Amino acid sequence: YFLSLVIQDSSKVYTTHVSYLEIYNECGYDLLDPRHKPSRLEDLPKVTIMEDPDQNIHLKNLSLQQATSEEDALNLLFFGDTNRVIAETPMNQASTRSHCIFTIHISSKEPGSATIRRSKLHLVDLAGSERVAKTGVGGHLLTEAKYINLSLHYLEQVIIALAETNRSHIPYRNSMMTSVLRDSLGGNCMTAMIATLSIDKRNIDESISTCRFAQRVALIKNEAVLNEEIDPRLMIVQLKKEIQELKDELALLTGKERMSELSQDELHQLDELIETFLKDNDPYSTLEVGADMRKIKYCFSHMKQLMNHSRSSDKKLFSQHISEEKDINKEAEELKKLKEILQQRDNEINILVNMLKTEKKKARDALLQLNAASTDSTVLEQSLSTNLEDSWSPSSCSRLEEAKYPSSSAHRLPFCSKQR
Repeated sequence: YFLSLVIQDSSKVYTTHVSYLEIYNECGYDLLDPRHKPSRLEDLPKVTIMEDPDQNIHLKNLSLQQATSEEDALNLLFFGDTNRVIAETPMNQASTRSHCIFTIHISSKEPGSATIRRSKLHLVDLAGSERVAKTGVGGHLLTEAKYINLSLHYLEQVIIALAETNRSHIPYRNSMMTSVLRDSLGGNCMTAMIATLSIDKRNIDESISTCRFAQRVALIKNEAVLNEEIDPRLMIVQLKKEIQELKDELALLTGKERMSELSQDELHQLDELIETFLKDNDPYSTLEVGADMRKIKYCFSHMKQLMNHSRSSDKKLFSQHISEEKDINKEAEELKKLKEILQQRDNEINILVNMLKTEKKKARDALLQLNAASTDSTVLEQSLSTNLEDSWSPSSCSRLEEAKYPSSSAHRLPFCSKQR
């Protein structure tokens, strides 16, 4: 029905692609991979989930097949069904052991317009939940049942969180299925659920559980808006066309066909105008280059280069001035240190001179004392010699002899004279 409506609408250009994803034991597989014929599930390429900074989900290794008609879409659907995992259980002879998501990607565009509308239609086939105690399965079927029930439990958690308006966190990342269906549950979407029930009394509990699950899905409320974006290729073509039209209008108004770049003569002329403008001291002078954006941009660029050059030269001069000041300060410090050392040496020299003067004075005093002592000894010797001379005179000798030998004084006199 949908594809027939697309074909009948001739006012827009539609493109349709389909993809078929199977989630088996929390692993994704591409059921429409053209490189593999229907074979074992393990031989199909695995699909991995990737998330961009805007929290958009991208499925790696999931192929998109173009479907231009209803027949093409059904053939792709049947081709993917041949690769699905099906097993017999006590409750179902052909029980699907995995979840499958058949997605139809649609884009529409009006002829001549750069706006593209995109939409997706997810057809999700959920595997039914199983009560292991009731079915009594084991081995490989038990493992599959665990993964099915666990993924359905995580899906139910997401649906409950979406139904609560005050919830700030939605656990999309708990399972692969909830991650893939993020934009189809709580995003810009409209969600509908078709539940199949069993009329057998033995399955009444499963039927009630399914109805409750569908009731929770009905509580989700989203406001869907159109997904419109600009086709970048068409936008580039349109902008190039507008640029060419503007160039033609400008050439018509000015009467000159402008080249893509300025000639050397024009650049030299602009340099002279800029130099004259900068040297002019009149604050009301203007720089007239005409209504040519190329010349205006060149003037701004050239003046910016001049300013940067002057700033760099000022910085160099400033750095040189700082380095000179540092050198002067360093020389002043060295000169101060040398003066301190010189003053210290002068003090030491003065101390040594004073010590030498003191020692010289002591030596002079000692010499004077020695000279005085030698003079005294000479005088004493002279006085002693004089006294001896006086004592050994004839009169003293005679008196001495007379005093000593009074009876023979006449006989001793010649002897004393002879001694003299």
